[in-house]
Amino acid sequence: MSNRKPRKTLLPTEAFDLESGLSLIPRIKLDLTIYRADKSVSPIDEWKLKRSLIDYLKTSNSISIPEEDIKIFKYKDLKKRKREDPVARGNLFVLDLGFLSKKLGLNGEDAVEEEFLKWRKEIVAEMDGMELNLEGVKFKLSVEVPSGDDFEGMRKEWEEIAAFGTRGYPRSERQQPDTIILRGVPSRWFAEPRVSSKPSMLVTHTIFSAFGKIRNLDVGEDNGIDEDGDEDDNLVSGLHCKIVVQFEDHKDFYDALKVLSGRSLSKQGSRLRADYEVTWDRDGFFRNGRSRAEQSKRWMPATGVGNYRSEASRRQSHVSRLSPDARRKRFRD
Repeated sequence: MSNRKPRKTLLPTEAFDLESGLSLIPRIKLDLTIYRADKSVSPIDEWKLKRSLIDYLKTSNSISIPEEDIKIFKYKDLKKRKREDPVARGNLFVLDLGFLSKKLGLNGEDAVEEEFLKWRKEIVAEMDGMELNLEGVKFKLSVEVPSGDDFEGMRKEWEEIAAFGTRGYPRSERQQPDTIILRGVPSRWFAEPRVSSKPSMLVTHTIFSAFGKIRNLDVGEDNGIDEDGDEDDNLVSGLHCKIVVQFEDHKDFYDALKVLSGRSLSKQGSRLRADYEVTWDRDGFFRNGRSRAEQSKRWMPATGVGNYRSEASRRQSHVSRLSPDARRKRFRD
């Protein structure tokens, strides 16, 4: 059920509507890492692994998930890997959370979020370290909630950084984050219809304004490389974009990150679902970007909303300095 109810009262099992026919739908996402549990050198059977997980969740927790909501990626060159190294990784998604309303009594009580997180933690504890016997070939499963779906974990992290050290923030500034980084969303969902398939700064600004006033905005191609330098098998270069949003107020940043965490993006009329990754900016993206821009002396005339200027050429992205009295215009990407 989608709605535009106040973000503070949004339950973790409820969706949130955005502009342009987009909706944030609730999910439970688990990161999977698979290791060998015996001396066998047989390759992992992806279909058998998925069926084993589906049967376990159905039998132990009455959770029904389709096979396509389990994604497995096998590591290459297994013969060159050490025995203790993982042989595959993946993700498991639970999207139909209607059963939780009855199971946990999610009827709007104050303890709803606490009970939801407690239940998710119990599921992870049950599955983490579980041994899977795939017709005589044994594997061990490591399970965890991804950092972007753990809002409380992210909040604790920035509070610790504020208390014990800084990174990307001048000492004179208040240690409160205000910038969100979103990866893995379809570029065409943020484009101007019938104008371009590339993401539009104007459309993106309109969509994220649902969370509050925006100070800076950057939209660039997502090259499919994660923070650790590994390729992301879920992304196809050129089809997805990376969005960085800096809010005027920390409160708006806080509410936006909380809503984005633990949800996927869907679009009306499309069967595609974007299981994006979200995090907060730890390194002062726009502060460092201004320094680079000043050193290179690169700039662009103002168009659309506010002032736009080029970032590092390798990202081919644009930065928007937005002001309350900025005049909106339509432009071609």
